[in-house]
Amino acid sequence: MTSLIDSISRRLGFTAAKRGRESSGSSAQHDGERFRNVKPRPVEGFGKTLSIVWNVLFNKPAGTVPAAALPVDPLTREQLDAAPDRSLYRLGHSTMLLKLRGRFWLTDPVFAERASPFKRFGPKRFHAPPIALADLPPLAGVILSHDHYDHLDRDTVLALAATTKVFLTPLGVGDRLIEWGVDASKVRQFDWWQGTEIDGLTFTATPAQHFSGRSLFDGNSTLWASWVIVDDDLRVFFSGDTGYFDGFKTIGERLGPFDVTLVETGAYDKQWPYVHMQPEDTVQAHADLRGRWLVPIHNGTFDLAMHRWHEPFERVIALAVARGIVLATPRMGERLDLAAPHRGERWWRNVPEIAPAPRRRFFCRNAGQANS
Repeated sequence: MTSLIDSISRRLGFTAAKRGRESSGSSAQHDGERFRNVKPRPVEGFGKTLSIVWNVLFNKPAGTVPAAALPVDPLTREQLDAAPDRSLYRLGHSTMLLKLRGRFWLTDPVFAERASPFKRFGPKRFHAPPIALADLPPLAGVILSHDHYDHLDRDTVLALAATTKVFLTPLGVGDRLIEWGVDASKVRQFDWWQGTEIDGLTFTATPAQHFSGRSLFDGNSTLWASWVIVDDDLRVFFSGDTGYFDGFKTIGERLGPFDVTLVETGAYDKQWPYVHMQPEDTVQAHADLRGRWLVPIHNGTFDLAMHRWHEPFERVIALAVARGIVLATPRMGERLDLAAPHRGERWWRNVPEIAPAPRRRFFCRNAGQANS
């Protein structure tokens, strides 16, 4: 009975919430109950939350999902082993594979078919990963920004655990990995502005404006973060998920300028500007960071908002051109040279769209009439 109760508590998130209160009280980002942003998140009523969920689930506009397969450049282990250092590959959404000093690093690994706690329900991938999970080379490390399902997939992490040397996470996220069975000696957890040096590379967890949680009961029990990766004269910024805030300017001043910024541009909406950036915000964040090349991520893989699936690319390109910002949009699986990026093609323009499935119809038992 005790083991059953423990299992239920873990699945619902009670265990994570309790652990966060006990172990993270020394963090300036923790208020004794939950982690928080520097600027408090506005309180949203239940009615607004319900309206957002309803629209996302049942009231999608046309064009949020592509009607055909996306162009993906298949990758092999042999190609990766032969690739030069400072290579970057988008594997989907915010999953980025970097080769630095002959070793591989992976951000926010999600190889699952759905970004969801459920196997048969939730946002489904637009494309398969360019390389199968089993074909990846051994990893020097996995870098995690937070614990949402579209950034942290349990099955992916467990599959990688045996061949990955280290997992770098914000506070509390590493505890989840350990709870899932990842060797605790491989897990390193950091507060904002903390970091580590591994094989000549420097990794620093930096602020972000977001939230966390994997159930209804463990909201903000773990920390969220962006990351700065430094390899001698190469500086890369990885945003994870974040709304726009003045922390970008601080990061740019303290750790920039950056050769490449990997900044979220997707799953945005005017209803939730606090946790995801509009393309205008993405471009401004890049400027605040003092970035040179901008690579928009968090797009092209899952349908997580109300905008057309390709809209983030079109909007951010137009904004970048207007401001004289150089931008790279590689295909999934296409190699990007971090030392000398290329702009990439507008590959999404050749992919047709598809309208969403008809909304469900609900029947009034008494009247026997259908209501949308």
